Amino acid sequence: MRERKSSLWKRLWEQRYLQLFALLGVAFILVFYYTPMSGLLMAFKKYKIQTGYAGIFTAPWVGLKWFAEFVTDYNFNELLRNTLGISVLKMLFTFPVPLLLAVILSETRNKAVKRLVQTASYLPYFISWVVVAGFCLQFFTTQEGVVNKVIVALGGEPRFFLSSPDYFWGLVIGTGIWKEMGWWAIIFLAAITGVDPSLYEAAMIDGAGRIRRIRHITLPSIAPTVTVVLILAIGNLLGGGLGGSTFEQCYLLGNTANRAASDIFQTYSFRIGLSEGRYSYATAIGMIQSVVSVILVFSTNAVSKSTTGHGLF
Repeated sequence: MRERKSSLWKRLWEQRYLQLFALLGVAFILVFYYTPMSGLLMAFKKYKIQTGYAGIFTAPWVGLKWFAEFVTDYNFNELLRNTLGISVLKMLFTFPVPLLLAVILSETRNKAVKRLVQTASYLPYFISWVVVAGFCLQFFTTQEGVVNKVIVALGGEPRFFLSSPDYFWGLVIGTGIWKEMGWWAIIFLAAITGVDPSLYEAAMIDGAGRIRRIRHITLPSIAPTVTVVLILAIGNLLGGGLGGSTFEQCYLLGNTANRAASDIFQTYSFRIGLSEGRYSYATAIGMIQSVVSVILVFSTNAVSKSTTGHGLF
């Protein structure tokens, strides 16, 4: 036992510089991720910002008052519908597109075309949603938008893309696909790159065509990666689904005219917390999202492990 302990300390000393970097990472997580979690106490208290940080611990307890108030709020059904609706639609449409793009790129033999498509598809990911919202204003405004000018030129009537609730979900899904498909395609493409080439060679010898090779080799081989991404997307249903960028989209593209379709849990919490100063109430909303997300991740992972054998952990 002593020899084992001494060898452990000896190994740690030999790796002291690497261990120092690791400790810095641990300290960063503790300071910026775990320490702020003490603020969750606000969800169970009547906190006022005038009392400062110490007020989190000295404010009077109210129990589950804020949770009950949110669930019985007249906006709750609309918020739940918008949050789940946008998230589910993003999973149905945004999730398959990068997977399809990755498969197509993996089958592309022209390297120049492959690089061009890869670059063009993942560059939008690095553009801020603020800039994307600016693009949408230029393209979809009623009077000066490029899209409406084309519609009018073709003899149609201009449409209120940015102020009508009827178009908002489509706008969110479309911009989400355009901006994020390249990034997720890189993840799937990396998984495809790791597939054993001998499997494809054996399939070609047996006479399997390209579609059959994709169906019976590529897709089953990257199933673990697809499962992990899908579990994370389902776990983030109340947070915006795949990518988790729905808050930025709804906050930047939403307005009072389309609020019936653009207001989700996160934007409502943000507006109530900052505009009205109801920090305890906003914390309770965020805590509900987090608890539901944890439950969804664990339950989805359990179902996936039992049915497919693949899971997040």
